[in-house]
Amino acid sequence: MEDSICHSKAVYNCLKQLNLCRIFPHTVIRHIPAVLIAVFSRGYKGKTVNFQDYSPCRRTTIAHFLNKGKWDSARLEDILQDAVAAFIYREALITGKPVFCIVDDTTASKTKPSSRALHPIEDAYFHQSHLKGKQDYGHQAVAVMLSCNGIVLNYAVVMYNKSISKIEIVKRIAGELPIPPVVSYFLCDSWYTSKDIIKAFLKRGFYTVGALRTNRLLYPRGIKCSIRGLALHIRKTDRNVSLVTADGRKYYVYRYEGKLNGIEDAVVLISYPAGAFHNPKALRAFICADTSLSTQEILDTYMARWPVEVYFRQAKNILAFDKYQIRTAKGICRYWLLMPLAHFICCTTEYNGMPFAKFENGYAFFSQKIRKERIEYFYRCGASGVPLEEVLTLAQ
Repeated sequence: MEDSICHSKAVYNCLKQLNLCRIFPHTVIRHIPAVLIAVFSRGYKGKTVNFQDYSPCRRTTIAHFLNKGKWDSARLEDILQDAVAAFIYREALITGKPVFCIVDDTTASKTKPSSRALHPIEDAYFHQSHLKGKQDYGHQAVAVMLSCNGIVLNYAVVMYNKSISKIEIVKRIAGELPIPPVVSYFLCDSWYTSKDIIKAFLKRGFYTVGALRTNRLLYPRGIKCSIRGLALHIRKTDRNVSLVTADGRKYYVYRYEGKLNGIEDAVVLISYPAGAFHNPKALRAFICADTSLSTQEILDTYMARWPVEVYFRQAKNILAFDKYQIRTAKGICRYWLLMPLAHFICCTTEYNGMPFAKFENGYAFFSQKIRKERIEYFYRCGASGVPLEEVLTLAQ
């Protein structure tokens, strides 16, 4: 790629390593670096005007690239997913540590348009926000993360537009996952612990460890009852109750192993904080499809799902995941694809022979590298005798 103010050698090399420069035409590769350079630059707000600052094209051209451009974004998604799985599975082979597949969803909040709006944003609905505790208007994204040995990468982001259920979305992704090289786990909240999802992930080599709603039915000694009902009869002195520590807090945990509706054998943990025993508001339940794990191991494994929350915070605060002003569903999904690409580059790029692993370290590296490249470019312009007026035009 030509030497210009719109070029970053560091970013371009990352695209070359993914073979994007061979697969996609120059017209596509011209836009993707502009987006990535904008992401790593000061003042990035997720607007198309930010991309224009680092592109030889106008803002309308970049908007057309996202909304209507005739390029194969599904191919880019496949390449990124293959790269994420290969990186995480290689880490699992080297370290012998489990692969965690973590699923959760988040809402990109938007302002509800007037009923008179001529071009309202596509596929925006009201969704229940657990964070706000109420219905929130916008786009809901189902995110799938792969993690191993502290490295967390985004494998997929799918827009939930109510044409297909979240359970079906996650089942489809489970069916596409490569089988991991070690014993691995699918981690989720209570929304995704359905029997269909649990079975789908088990077929791909992932045992489910997730939260359960307390109205789920169990069969202790063959008697049908809800988790909530069984919890009323639990005593601290029961043989199946143990006092365990998770995330620095102590819990009384009852361990049930047996049948659930649609699941022949699994472990269910029914827990109360040590200081709130038999408080119905403090009751929590968890399921584990791997019956060989101890109670402590199950709780520790479930805690490994926290990185998805960290990713959502980084994606919104740094990558402006929810700040877009794009109206078409296709454009939004393409934007959501390029933000995980930036996250992948930050985590996997090597420095002194080792990948950064942590997103914030890679992001700081690329931000500094791009600023340095821009200074070097202006220096070369001066050394080559480029007129000041032309240099000032490039800097605008």
